[in-house]
Amino acid sequence: MSRAFNFCAGPATLPEPVLKQARDEMLDWRGTGMSVMEMSHRSDEFVAIAETAEKDLRELAGISDDYAVLFMQGGASSQFSTIPLNLLGDKTTADYVNTGIWSKKAIAEAKRYGDVNVVASSEDSGFTTVPEQSTWSTNADAAYLHYTPNETIGGLEFDFTPDSGDVPLVADMSSTMLSRPVDVSRYGLIYAGAQKNIGPSGLVVVIIRKDLLGKARKETPTMMNYQVIADNGSMYNTPATYSWYLAGLVFKWLKAQGGVKAMGEINYRKAKKLYDFIDANDFYANPIEPRFRSWMNVPFTLADDALNDDFLKGADARGLLNLKGHRSVGGMRASIYNAMPEAGVDALIQYMTEFAKERG
Repeated sequence: MSRAFNFCAGPATLPEPVLKQARDEMLDWRGTGMSVMEMSHRSDEFVAIAETAEKDLRELAGISDDYAVLFMQGGASSQFSTIPLNLLGDKTTADYVNTGIWSKKAIAEAKRYGDVNVVASSEDSGFTTVPEQSTWSTNADAAYLHYTPNETIGGLEFDFTPDSGDVPLVADMSSTMLSRPVDVSRYGLIYAGAQKNIGPSGLVVVIIRKDLLGKARKETPTMMNYQVIADNGSMYNTPATYSWYLAGLVFKWLKAQGGVKAMGEINYRKAKKLYDFIDANDFYANPIEPRFRSWMNVPFTLADDALNDDFLKGADARGLLNLKGHRSVGGMRASIYNAMPEAGVDALIQYMTEFAKERG
């Protein structure tokens, strides 16, 4: 059986060449007689794997030496606490933009450590749009400004980078990282759960401007202190070694595809093709204002919700997997990250066309 197309939002599909290389190296990594998952994280072999992965990530994302790159554990959600503990410092307030479920989770956690100023919210619209920045009520003395460029669940995505002035800009780029070029220099901190475009779950990449290190509150747990993690090369304790190794393979694969500029062109084409089909067919609908539609996560509804189960059963039978929308919003969702080939989008559109003709 040929490999199915996995539209899961995360853990998401991985590049087939990466999986095959990991398979071939599973029992014996380059003649060592060990699997990577058996290696000491302080061995010369794994240190080389880790250093190469960081080097390749810096090259792909254009990360300068002004930034530390941390490979941490716990996923992006762990950063909802880690960020205020490290960045609030002697300030009491942080600015947050509320554009969906992940923004709300970040806001709720930050409120445990300081005052949160919600500078703008699109909740009244059902999170179908992004408030224009001219309407935001920012605080010039805020410790940082946090936003979620891509709301994975709702399929809402910023089409601009906020101007935060002298306030450090913090972004949850879990679904955006490496999907297109990003000007890292505009950010104080970027964090990204790996299980979208980077690798398997269990790992979170943090890119932090070095002048923001060393400001953690005294009560910050050692394992959540960015300065400690940076000083120890992300190896204060045993890191998620196998996830780190697989991320490194993904970085190599991305470079072989032409880097993030080439991936951005492919991803734009994939998303446009799917949205154009949805907009041209009365049987399907997408609720997001077109300007702010996500390239990575495409939610859609059917004309009759009673047909949802039949749609999903038919999709599964065709090897079009994990199309069910998040439980909080319902409907369908196709996540089309870097590793989703254009052929997968074509196969989905073909199935949607046939289903609409049969059941519409």
